[in-house]
Amino acid sequence: MKNIIKSFRNDSDVASFVGRLLRTGVFTASAVALLGGIIYLVRHGSEVPDYRIFKGAPDELRHLPGIFKGVWSFSGSAIIQLGVVVLLATPILRIFFSAVAFAIEKDYLYVLITLIVLGIIIFGMLGGLGG
Repeated sequence: MKNIIKSFRNDSDVASFVGRLLRTGVFTASAVALLGGIIYLVRHGSEVPDYRIFKGAPDELRHLPGIFKGVWSFSGSAIIQLGVVVLLATPILRIFFSAVAFAIEKDYLYVLITLIVLGIIIFGMLGGLGG
């Protein structure tokens, strides 16, 4: 942790770290979704979809344990969904690391504001799971 704190000497170091975090998250999510898309097309590419009936996402892809179980069984749609989860987690991690950066700079008002924003996002995501 001390190495991370020492590496943030000024605001541009923090901005550089957050930029790398966002790029890494987006590229990782894209690669995971692309892999899942290729697997899905290999397995289901020759099927003709029935557009008269809307089926929506299967129940097992609507929560994290089901997504991980599908990834473990090498399901293309589950791997695509994992890419979406990684893409959603990227800006949340950005907010978390912003709070850490503000704490390192001892700017406690912004730490509080950032933690409130992070709490609202997490509460909104978890509150949506029941509905």
